[in-house]
Amino acid sequence: MGALRFFLIIFAVWLGCGPAMAERRVALVIGNSAYKSVPRLANPANDATLVGGMFKKAGFDAVDIKLDLNASEMRKALREFGGRTRDADVAVVYYAGHGIELDGVNYLIPTDATLETDSDVLDETIALDRALFAVEPAKQLRLIILDACRDNPFAKTMKRTIAARAIGRGLAKVEPTSPNTMIAYAAKAGSTASDGDSKNSPFAAALVERLPTPGLDLGKAFRFVRDDVLKTTGNKQEPFVYGSLGGDDVALVPAKPVASGPQANPDSEIRRDYELALQLGTREGWTAFLNRFPSGFYTDLAKGQLNKIAAEDARTAAADKARQAEDERTRLAAERAKKAEQDKAAAAARAAEDARLAAEKAKQAEEAKAAAAEQRRKDAEAAVAKAQADKQAAAEKVLADKIANDKAAAELAAKQAAEKAQRDSEQKVAAVAPTQTSPSLSPQETAKLVQSELRRVGCLTGASDGDWNASAQRSLTLFNKHAGTKFDIKLASFDALDAIKSKQGRVCPLVCDRGFRADGDACVKITCRAGYRVNDENECEKVQDKKPVATREDAKPRNDERKKGEAAPAKPQATGQMYCNSAGCRPVRPGCRLEILNGQAGYSRAGGGTGNFEVCN
Repeated sequence: MGALRFFLIIFAVWLGCGPAMAERRVALVIGNSAYKSVPRLANPANDATLVGGMFKKAGFDAVDIKLDLNASEMRKALREFGGRTRDADVAVVYYAGHGIELDGVNYLIPTDATLETDSDVLDETIALDRALFAVEPAKQLRLIILDACRDNPFAKTMKRTIAARAIGRGLAKVEPTSPNTMIAYAAKAGSTASDGDSKNSPFAAALVERLPTPGLDLGKAFRFVRDDVLKTTGNKQEPFVYGSLGGDDVALVPAKPVASGPQANPDSEIRRDYELALQLGTREGWTAFLNRFPSGFYTDLAKGQLNKIAAEDARTAAADKARQAEDERTRLAAERAKKAEQDKAAAAARAAEDARLAAEKAKQAEEAKAAAAEQRRKDAEAAVAKAQADKQAAAEKVLADKIANDKAAAELAAKQAAEKAQRDSEQKVAAVAPTQTSPSLSPQETAKLVQSELRRVGCLTGASDGDWNASAQRSLTLFNKHAGTKFDIKLASFDALDAIKSKQGRVCPLVCDRGFRADGDACVKITCRAGYRVNDENECEKVQDKKPVATREDAKPRNDERKKGEAAPAKPQATGQMYCNSAGCRPVRPGCRLEILNGQAGYSRAGGGTGNFEVCN
C-alpha cells in the first residue's frame, strides 16, 4: 500500500507540475542491424535505441522503437504509425540500416531481403515514399531522418537484369512536394556514411546532442549536426537536408516559457520526489524513483540509498543465519551429537558470525557513503540557491545601472539642449546688439573698429590705424563684392561695422604674391625642389637646359681701340743722337731731332754756316 500511495503521489505531482504541451508529437524509430543475407551492422540497433530515448526525454506523446524488422513488419509499423499521425502536429520517422537507390528512387532494406537481382528491390524493400505517406497527415511538421547511407553490400552482389539500369552509391537526392516536410540524410546524395568507431554512429550522436535543444529551429539544429559530423569524421562525411520550412522557427522541442519573476530550480520537482522517497525509506520507493529518473545527480543519491537498504538487508540476513547456526549448535550440543557434527556446527557458527561482522561493516560503510552523498546533495542545493540569488541580484543591479545610466543620459541631453538654446539666444542677441553701438564714437574710432573687423574677415591687410584712406576703401569694396553688400566705401559707418561683425569666418579670399601660396590665413613661400622654379602660374616647373650658341666676336670695339691708338701723338723718346755746337756736345732732348744742312754735321744753324741743328715739336 505504501508503494502504491507513493506512485499515486508521484503521478499527481507530475500531472500538476509538468508543462502542458500545446501540440501532439509522435515518432517511429526503426533500427535494422541483424541482416540475414549480408554481414550484421554494428550500430543501427544502438542508434535507434539512443534516438528513441532522446524523443522520449523530449516529451513526445508516443515513441515506437522497432528493431530488426522484416518487410512485413516494416509495412505494418508504417501503417500503424500513419494512423497515429492523423491527430498529430509533429510526426518523425527515424530509420537506421541499409538503403539502396535504383533508377533515382530510394528504398529502405528490411532484414530478410536477399536482393539477388535488381528486380527484387521492388518486391523485398520499402520505398521511401511509403515513409513520406505515413507522416503526411501531420499538421505542422513532417520529418524523415535517414541514417541509411552506409556502403551497401547488396549492390556488389546484385545481378542486373538490364545492363543500363543505374544503382547509385548511397541514396539519391529527393525534393519533398508537401509543405513543411524535411528529409535529413546522414550523408549527402551520392555518398556513404560511416558507422564510426564507437557504440553509436557520428550522425546519431550529433542528432541526440542538437535536436532536443528547447526552442532551437530545426534548420539551424541540422546545420549544427552537419558541423559536428564533419568535425568527427575529418570532413569525410557531410549530412544534408532536403525540403524546406516556412519563415517561422520550427523547433522539435518547444522553448521553455520565460518566467517573469525569479526562476525556480529546474531540479525542484526531482528534489521533491527524492525527499518523499527519502521519507518513505523503502526499497520500492527508491526503485520507483529510479524508474522515473534514470539519470542525474539525484539518481546517484537514490542509488546510494538503495545500496544502503541492500546492505541493511544483507546484514539482517547474515544475523539471521548466525542466529540459526547458533541455535543449531545448541540443539546439537543438547542432543549430545557427535563431536564432528558439533565441530562442524561450531565452524558454521563462526563463519556465520564472521559474515555477520562483515555485513555490519558493509552496512556501516554504506551508511557513511549515504551520509556523505546526502551532505553533497545539501551542499549542491545550497550552491544552486546561492548561484540563483547571485544571478537575480546581478540582474537587478544591471537593471538599476541601466535605469541610472538612462537617467544620467537624459539629464545630460537636457543640459546640452539648454546650453545650446542659451548659445543660440546669445548669438541672436549678439547679432542685434551691434546696432546699439554707441554713436558717440568719433569718426576715427569708428574707422578703426571697421578696419579691425575687415582685417578679421581677411579683406584688409594694412594696419587698423583709424585713417580711412584708399587702402581701407578698397578693403570695404572687396567686402561688398564677396559678402553681397552695398555700403558706401567713402566712410566707415556703423551699419558696415554691424554687417562685418555678423560674419563668423573669412569673407575675402586670401590673395598671395607670385611665389607665395595661401596656407590657412597666411601666405607661405613656394619652395620648389632642385631643378624646378616657380612659373607665371605660381606653380613649380622644371628648368629647361639652354644649349650653347656659337657667336662671332664683335670686332668693332677692337678696331675703335686701334684707331684711337693711332691718332694719339707719339710719346717722346730718346733717339741716341748728339747735338754739338761751340759750347760742346749733348744728347738731343726728348721729342727733338737733328736736321743736317749741306751734308755737314756738327755745326748749328745759329752760327750761320752749314751743319745740323736741333728741331723740337
